[in-house]
Amino acid sequence: MAAIDTLSAAQIAAGIAAGEYSAVEVAQAALAAVDARDPQVQAFLQVTPELALAAAKRVDAARAAGEPLPPLAGVPFAIKDNMNLAGTRTTCASRMLETYESPYTATCVQLMLDAVCVPVGKANMDEFAFGSSTDTSAFHPTNNPWNTACVPGGSSGGSAALVAAGMTPIALGSDTGGSIRQPAAFCGVVGMKPTYGAVSRYGVVAFGSSLDQVGPFGRTVEDVALAMDALVAGGSDPFDSTAQDVPAVFAEHVGASIAGKRVGIIPAFMEAEGLTAEVRHAVEEAARALEAAGAELVDVDLPHLDAAIAAYYVIGPAEAFSNLARFDGVRYGYQEPGCATLAAQSSLSRAHGFGAEAKRRQMLGAYLLSSGIYDKYYYAAQKARTLITEDYARAYEQVDVILMPAAPRTAFKHGEISDPTQMYLSDMYTISINIAGNGGMTVPLGVGGESGLPVAAQLVAPAFKDERLIAFGSALERAVAATPGAWGAGVADAERGGLPGAPCAPAFAGKGGELA
Repeated sequence: MAAIDTLSAAQIAAGIAAGEYSAVEVAQAALAAVDARDPQVQAFLQVTPELALAAAKRVDAARAAGEPLPPLAGVPFAIKDNMNLAGTRTTCASRMLETYESPYTATCVQLMLDAVCVPVGKANMDEFAFGSSTDTSAFHPTNNPWNTACVPGGSSGGSAALVAAGMTPIALGSDTGGSIRQPAAFCGVVGMKPTYGAVSRYGVVAFGSSLDQVGPFGRTVEDVALAMDALVAGGSDPFDSTAQDVPAVFAEHVGASIAGKRVGIIPAFMEAEGLTAEVRHAVEEAARALEAAGAELVDVDLPHLDAAIAAYYVIGPAEAFSNLARFDGVRYGYQEPGCATLAAQSSLSRAHGFGAEAKRRQMLGAYLLSSGIYDKYYYAAQKARTLITEDYARAYEQVDVILMPAAPRTAFKHGEISDPTQMYLSDMYTISINIAGNGGMTVPLGVGGESGLPVAAQLVAPAFKDERLIAFGSALERAVAATPGAWGAGVADAERGGLPGAPCAPAFAGKGGELA
């Protein structure tokens, strides 16, 4: 008897198309897995069984009628709770939007529905995507399935954790400074941030409008490639002026040869303070695996990377302050009762509706945009952004992709990092890519010998060359699959029948979700 956590999205879709099981059976298995596993993981803010079963019935009806099924037809997926889906709440994990029900559906979510995927629910996140741990959620923290005492990363921690726990094979997240790639690294799943503008942001609650990008999580590179094909299938979105027309060719690059290609290595990143030995070793092994697959390793220099974190924490809060000004206790969100004036209602609604980190970033943004301060910080940050973008452009004249860590360490424990500035530094390897707008992908490499938690590498490609991430990512994935014991004791190397892909976290494997 197969279980949903042993199958990739591609395998599930193939099984439905072949009649091995129905889409309704798959949806029921996913919902059973959520019921059995989520009380310990706490990855969901809302589960949508009615929507899931209705979508699954439509898939089965289409198959019975002989209609052709898309590559992901019947595959369960989850949605980060900053993305609108009509008929569900979109809370952004904030008290400010606790009761807000979506009147419409985000373009990215609609494209997954158009691909006949099955929506299982809304995933937990850091409040308004402000965080790297999912501990800033107003409702509850999410736990890492590999060790529930640890964080799953953030801000898309719920999406990463539910995939790692085998509840759905695919989930959507958003990435403003690493919010897909860092939790993917912590949870041992594949996570991809496409180039800025590759996927529509319409219907996604904005954090930093020049930084935000939607992308998928999956247990395999192939599943992420199929999800990307679905997410770009609609072409440029008339509702998002930044959205570009990107060809749906990602799945074609799964397993593509990388022989003769060049991989950039940034020596300063591999020697950076805070990078743990087990992560460094894993990334070095990944470099050797790409070299063994025929790629050439080339040292590259990004001289202005030191300015990336500083630039991000000027631009991000400034844009967040502007975007969240709409939550004023009048037009949107929580309304403080018993206020005699509009001024009191607005100030008290914001004071009681936002959590500490959301307040911190908005206050910082307000300061940075104030008279006499703007030129000193915000304008300087934009100049640094230009220099960082130019650094990447020069590097890609020498190499096809760049390999680097996704995070300086494995997942840390809840409450272990209390200083916000130290938390910000955990994004040191991801932020520059949002600054430049390039696409990046986290590929899991097994578990670290010291922590026993997932370790990962990050691949970065030139703008709108994201298909390269699929080719190089699948090469890394194959190398991991061929490495005995990569996933440590208690995880069967043959769990997926020898196929590449990250296993379900051992503590949750087989707990609900059986398929007949």
